[in-house]
Amino acid sequence: MAITEMEVEALVKDQIDPNTGRSLGSAKAVRQVKVEGGAVTVSLVLGYPARTLGTAVRRMLEAAIGKLSGVTQVTIEIDWRIKAHAVQAGLKPLPGINNVIAVASGKGGVGKSTTTVNLALALAAEGARVGILDADIYGPSQPTMLGIGGRPESADGQSMLPLMGHGLQTMSVGYLIDQDQPMVWRGPMVTQALEQLLRDTQWNALDYLIVDMPPGTGDIQLTLAQKVPVTGAIIVTTPQDIALLDARKGFKMFEKVGVPILGVVENMSTHICSKCGHEEHIFGAGGAEKMCTDFGTELLGALPLDIRIREQTDSGNPTVVAEPEGPISQIYRGIARRVVIKVALRSEDHTAKFPKIVIQNS
Repeated sequence: MAITEMEVEALVKDQIDPNTGRSLGSAKAVRQVKVEGGAVTVSLVLGYPARTLGTAVRRMLEAAIGKLSGVTQVTIEIDWRIKAHAVQAGLKPLPGINNVIAVASGKGGVGKSTTTVNLALALAAEGARVGILDADIYGPSQPTMLGIGGRPESADGQSMLPLMGHGLQTMSVGYLIDQDQPMVWRGPMVTQALEQLLRDTQWNALDYLIVDMPPGTGDIQLTLAQKVPVTGAIIVTTPQDIALLDARKGFKMFEKVGVPILGVVENMSTHICSKCGHEEHIFGAGGAEKMCTDFGTELLGALPLDIRIREQTDSGNPTVVAEPEGPISQIYRGIARRVVIKVALRSEDHTAKFPKIVIQNS
């Protein structure tokens, strides 16, 4: 007796996505099943970019369907669509942006901006549409790290087009001022500038906007946490006790305003001598891991203290594009994969689906 499409579809829906731990049926990932003789074709639409993550799903389904009697060929077609996910109470996703992810640190000098740009590039490499907002008004660094110059264009005199770099949509106050010009602004001017950069930029159908936050827990951080719909935040630290102390404060700030923490990234985790290969924990060991244990969050990844990371970002050619197959890029790619899965597992935002009730006099 020939296998039917209903049998195959039921089997596929019961399979557990190895990336999310959810069944493909509960994730509503199955779009079409075709059976022609012994050839089976299954079309999936996943809720996360799956350029590499889709490999595990494809292998799992090929093995499961291949065991069915009469099946001679299995084809798995995988696409993805990233939806808007839940944000702080009372806020709705911004036009053109499905998910805002803040990258923050309690103090400067821990590699937050470097993490931001490489994370964004790693997300794009997974197949997502990604943008970067440089929210460090006093010290914008993303234009240098991305090797982007020039001024944003404005067709209507009110909004700006993002500048493109390495396939990313980007916006920074660094595009609007001279490189050596200091931003001598008080807090209210800074927060207004941040909101304008965010809302007056014509972001084009972004799956993720990565926000490079300034260090600390001041006006900009509070503005972002209270007025901007943030899907989740990533805390960047080093193993040093003083960096971890400030990182904990940043964690608590986001917690208080209802922004979920997606995880922690530890920079400068270890150093391997380029001459002799000796490994040494210059700034201590295990600090970020202990912090994650204390706060019940995940260590997304640990990056080495490596001169190539600094050289590549300073030259406008960050590690993920400079050495895409290198070991450091693979760490960034691993962090990106963990982030997209954690976002995908969050509740979806359905505010746009609710009807608007209009009361009219008749």
